[in-house]
Amino acid sequence: MLRPKVNWNIYTVPSSFLSIRVAIVLALTEFLIGVGGFMVIEGYSLINALYMTVITISTVGFSEVHPLSPLGRIFTSVLITANIGIFAYVLAAFSYYVIQGEIFKNMHLNLINSSIDKLEGHIILCGFGRYGREIALHFEKHKLPFVVLDLDPARIEQLQKSEEKTLYLEEDATHDEALIKAGIKRARALISALPDDSDNVFVVLTARQISPKLNIISRARDPRSQKKLFMAGADHVVMPEQIGGFYMATLVSKPGAVEFFSFITSEYRSDIGFEEVTFDHLPRECRGRSLSQLNIRESTGANIIGYKAPDGHYEVNPAPTTVLGPGSSYIVLGSDQQLKQLRYYLEHYPEKIM
Repeated sequence: MLRPKVNWNIYTVPSSFLSIRVAIVLALTEFLIGVGGFMVIEGYSLINALYMTVITISTVGFSEVHPLSPLGRIFTSVLITANIGIFAYVLAAFSYYVIQGEIFKNMHLNLINSSIDKLEGHIILCGFGRYGREIALHFEKHKLPFVVLDLDPARIEQLQKSEEKTLYLEEDATHDEALIKAGIKRARALISALPDDSDNVFVVLTARQISPKLNIISRARDPRSQKKLFMAGADHVVMPEQIGGFYMATLVSKPGAVEFFSFITSEYRSDIGFEEVTFDHLPRECRGRSLSQLNIRESTGANIIGYKAPDGHYEVNPAPTTVLGPGSSYIVLGSDQQLKQLRYYLEHYPEKIM
């Protein structure tokens, strides 16, 4: 005869009913009631009341300090009966948190939240899908501080198993509380790389309302979403499919130029990179001076290949007489060593251009 299969999961206590905090409060309350009851009913001293409470709730069976009165026996019986339920709850709560790993999980999450609270000028990455992972790899390579926001348990598990100690929050990036928890008010930029355009619009809109000066970059799939994202407050909107199509088409019309650009922008095959030098990055002694007076190429080997005007207009190969003003910047091309020398030159050697 076949026995019906029993689903034991329906008899387990839901984890929402088990709380370490509640267990501790119940145990302490029971202990204090026991001490107070023995002192009031039996007239015990504090030490004797503590002793009686301990032997009662622990059920060790030692003798009383002196024979209990009828009211004292009733109080002790009630205390023992209540202790059965309280002890069962405390044991269940601690067993769940230890066996399920909740204690260590909470410790890990508290450590992550503490680390996030210490961040300043970091980047918030919303979404850890295909594009989010590539963005995270770039940030890790350049040692840029960032926080990942994702609601997918599988992606969170992937982050937990990663060798890199990535800060993350298993939160919905479209919620204000999640962005605030990620430190949006202290962040310098936010990238919304969620797969759904409507979610990206919502994230951008929410982020712009919380932090008006934040640099916001968003992904978009549908060209019609691009305008909505800009209206929502995005500073830049990237359409990966459009960029990929343009890249493949250009490989046919201008293969040499595209291959060269692909080579110099590859972090794994080339040590050539780009740097943006803004007006704010320049030492005071350098401000107001033209390119020829700065002697950047002669001193560092790096090349100024572009100039960005305050209105967003770009000039390729700016003239030697070009002067960097507020709101403008230079685009510099060079090797890693040259760009490192450029940063060192601007920071430590303003006297060389005087």
